[in-house]
Amino acid sequence: AGLVAITAPCDVTDCFGALVIGAVSGVLVVFGVWFLDYVLRVDDPVGAVAVHFCNGVWGTLAVGLFATTSAPGNDTLTGLFYGGGFQLLGLQILGVVSVCAWTAVTITLTFLIIKATVGLRVSEEEEIVGLYACEHGLPSAYAGFSIMGV
Repeated sequence: AGLVAITAPCDVTDCFGALVIGAVSGVLVVFGVWFLDYVLRVDDPVGAVAVHFCNGVWGTLAVGLFATTSAPGNDTLTGLFYGGGFQLLGLQILGVVSVCAWTAVTITLTFLIIKATVGLRVSEEEEIVGLYACEHGLPSAYAGFSIMGV
């Protein structure tokens, strides 16, 4: 989570900013996994959405908050917490909103095409037996963890 969050601001942030960004991302991923699992009921067994979406957004917004000219190689960008005002933060918010909108439209069209052509779901039998048996002919992909025998 910390690595995802620091990716966007890594070239404009000093050590203190990086520390705060990492600390917030550690808390955000835990809350994000809980929120997605128990509130939104999203099936994300490895927490990829919480790690990449939540902390990707956080890291992008962190550029607008923690950018400082004391960071090596950054001579121009200054974030809100270093006296730069809201301009850079506003640009980062616009970027996040733009990427979310583009992603929502693109993935909706993609899933509609998949649903219309090959379908999104497997049969109920394949769900119960497991795709490891139906697709790969394996007795189990998880030793000792099977709902029913193949």
